[in-house]
Amino acid sequence: MRFLIMHKVDAKMEAGERPSQDIIKAMGGLVGEGLKSGVFLDGAGLHRSARRVRLNAAAGACTVTRGPYAGSNELVASLAMIKAGAIDEAIDHGRSLATALGDCEIEIGSVVEGWDLTGAPKPAGVEHERFLVLLKGDKAFESGDARSPEVRAAVDGVTREMKRTGVLVSAESLAPSAKGARMATGAKGKRLWTDGPFAESKELIAGYSLLSLPSMNDALAWADRYAAILDGNEVDVRVLHDGSAFALP
Repeated sequence: MRFLIMHKVDAKMEAGERPSQDIIKAMGGLVGEGLKSGVFLDGAGLHRSARRVRLNAAAGACTVTRGPYAGSNELVASLAMIKAGAIDEAIDHGRSLATALGDCEIEIGSVVEGWDLTGAPKPAGVEHERFLVLLKGDKAFESGDARSPEVRAAVDGVTREMKRTGVLVSAESLAPSAKGARMATGAKGKRLWTDGPFAESKELIAGYSLLSLPSMNDALAWADRYAAILDGNEVDVRVLHDGSAFALP
């Protein structure tokens, strides 16, 4: 099975603080171990909301809201990693997806690169940035309703073109939150797991890890180690649809 482990933004991240060297070292060790064992497949962190945008598509119109902003509907249904020259170009790709999807909410966030963690400038010759495109879940998604063949065909057409032109790096679709779990930090720093479904999720996504593990229990055990490295951040564990792409099922 494949799982997505997502940790949420905290006040330090929103203030633009870089993670401590202890966190960077510990997370690097966990990821390195996961790469060696084949558990860790992919992952990325996002910059604070000041470097993100939201697209709200409704009735044929698409409204763009630039950060910073607080969390609202942060329940993720699908995600795609794309490459673009700048945020405005990424917004154009997001609009293409929103047009294919119809009424929807999409968030686009700038990805934290290695040089961002050290405070170094972007290396010369790097022409494109990476952006994470997050499609938010709605009632239809949470109830397991399948998208119409027409919408699926339209989205497939957009993602195929993005892949052909080198824009699309990867894309995934999540199962409804009923199959997931959430960890929050309670009294005295104790971590508490709650099974889905989640009525709401208002904490902004800070980053994710994509894992291959035999069971949900294994994913929760890995997420416990992941959460222990962080500073009390909320963590979600979500099941991925094997073999599916953005905006499916």
